[in-house]
Amino acid sequence: MLQTLYDYFWWERLWLPVNLTWADLEDRDGRVYAKASDLYITLPLALLFLIVRYFFELYVATPLAALLNIKEKTRLRAPPNPTLEHFYQTSGKQPKQAEVELLSRQSGLSGRQIERWFRRRRNQDRPSLLKKFREASWRFTFYLIAFIAGMAVIVDKPWFYDMKKVWEGYPIQSTIPSQYWYYMIELSFYWSLLFSIASDVKRKDFKEQIIHHVATIILISFSWFANYIRAGTLIMALHDSSDYLLESAKMFNYAGWKNTCNNIFIVFAIVFIITRLVILPFWILHCTVVYPLELYPAFFGYYFFNSMMGVLQLLHVFWAYFILRMAHKFITGKLVEDERSDPEETESSEGEEAIAGGGAKSRPLANGHPVGHPVVSNNHHYQTCSSCPQSHLLQSQRRWSGYHRCPLLWLKSGRWWASGWSHFPPRFLCCWTVLRHPGKQKSEKKEE
Repeated sequence: MLQTLYDYFWWERLWLPVNLTWADLEDRDGRVYAKASDLYITLPLALLFLIVRYFFELYVATPLAALLNIKEKTRLRAPPNPTLEHFYQTSGKQPKQAEVELLSRQSGLSGRQIERWFRRRRNQDRPSLLKKFREASWRFTFYLIAFIAGMAVIVDKPWFYDMKKVWEGYPIQSTIPSQYWYYMIELSFYWSLLFSIASDVKRKDFKEQIIHHVATIILISFSWFANYIRAGTLIMALHDSSDYLLESAKMFNYAGWKNTCNNIFIVFAIVFIITRLVILPFWILHCTVVYPLELYPAFFGYYFFNSMMGVLQLLHVFWAYFILRMAHKFITGKLVEDERSDPEETESSEGEEAIAGGGAKSRPLANGHPVGHPVVSNNHHYQTCSSCPQSHLLQSQRRWSGYHRCPLLWLKSGRWWASGWSHFPPRFLCCWTVLRHPGKQKSEKKEE
């Protein structure tokens, strides 16, 4: 049974043009041809890449991050809470309002405390800045070396300048050592990316990244044993030409060099559009779709290879949309992060109360202020209050009995009924309400 499947999988009519067999690609007269068995070495090489990456990130990327003053942001950890942790792991990371109310009854925490717990818990799962920098440094180093090596492999070849020579003598085309190692190293690297994708920084295009890695591995493998090597080297070098620019832009972004990051990203966007949306479809794909039919009738391998190339091209269009949108925002001066990234959520203002693991409910008032609506003041006696419909700015001209608050909170507290209107603050300035003390209007106009 297995032998039958093996024989059917390697049937010549699937992978080779008509009237050709695998015997035609056996080594003879000092000429070496590509074989499927050559690819076995890529799996141990992929494991070697993971080891090299570990030491690179430890002894190269980490000191470089320290040199660039990349510091970790202190994150508040969510306290242990079995009820909330079970919901987080099984039901979702962002509970809806009805679910928050249910969890509040189950855990004894207020709705605000539950929302804060989930925010902190989500931040715990987000990768650190140092981890992002290490990963970008590793990929930048490989892509840059791979691009230089790839250009060295193909720049002196006649098919680099004349696409029709890619198929000259196909498939009886021998390989040279530089092509062999270029293929083995590239394929091993993409295997290592696939092995480490679960532990790498997860972005919004996580599924598309998996599809890309799998399609790339299939394309490199097929182009090797089907002797599409000349076309394969062109495609790999074309892809590496822009990847190192993207990774370098990420590195400068993590280091806080925003202008350098933006400039490199604009260059990357230009190179990406030219290589992936112009050269690849109108030169490379034209070369792999049109020229082979001038030599042989279409066969399964021909359709398979070009179908996988179509998958890659769709991914390029998908990524080009995000790249162009980000480039437009860079040019117009808007602050932009990597739109594929999951941004870290910030903690609420300084008045945030601590969350106990058991979760006893806080008192409704603390220091005269409703819990959950802290008042934040600065050296100029400006306050903001989250109780208002929007973020309102308050200003008091003098200290007033500790009640530097929004009029809404002052009325809600009931202090006005007990103390009388004579203790109303001299002036509150709110973006939607202005209340003034009658006896102070003249002096306030002079101050203004």
